[in-house]
Amino acid sequence: MAPEISLILPAYNEARVIPKTIGEAVRYFESRGWSYQIIVAADGTDGTREIVRDMAKSNAALQATGADARRGKGLGIREAVAVATGKIIGYADADNKVPIDDFDKFHPVLAAGVDMAIGSRRGGAVIERAQPLYRRVGSVGFHWFMQTFVGLAGIQDTQCGFKFFQHAVAKELFRRQKIDGYMFDVEILAIARRLGYRIEQLPIRWRDDADSRLNLVSGNLRNVRDIFRIGLEHRFGGRLQ
Repeated sequence: MAPEISLILPAYNEARVIPKTIGEAVRYFESRGWSYQIIVAADGTDGTREIVRDMAKSNAALQATGADARRGKGLGIREAVAVATGKIIGYADADNKVPIDDFDKFHPVLAAGVDMAIGSRRGGAVIERAQPLYRRVGSVGFHWFMQTFVGLAGIQDTQCGFKFFQHAVAKELFRRQKIDGYMFDVEILAIARRLGYRIEQLPIRWRDDADSRLNLVSGNLRNVRDIFRIGLEHRFGGRLQ
């Protein structure tokens, strides 16, 4: 029987925090009486996958995917969605930027049949620990740039790592998704818009962990390239394949 929810935790060298994040998710799901599957999509060599597999010896609902090389968050989640079996499939940051109990707001929306529910750090969100000023300024510039080339009008926050989908919606989106890096969030939203999926935006509690894994030079150059690629394919491109 399919679990109520499959939670994907994308991780890169997160051995320090992953046991706590998994523990909080397990306690949360069990307190609600929901069956669950937790997939840690872990790249890196610090032992994150091995920790999860060791924990799975006493909890069969846990599993790990990934490789030693850093291949990208988009690729990791795409691979995890391919093996996810939950009625609802979603992902959250492995460092718990959004507390898992915020899913209390998402579950009734998805139970009512909305195709996908995404967290937003705007419009009523509670920011418990803000990003540094330079990152907040950068996010404003990113939003303008992304809207100019991709055109996701009405989507307030594409990059919040707290998104949940109906099973069939997740499978369809990530079957079509191609971006391996951080801009995969923009890509799945662009695909969702083209497919006519209903997207609900919900304010979340969010706290910066002051430990960004994005290289501000090479990472942002890759992001710019990927935004152009998404815009060319989904805003100015032809028929969706």
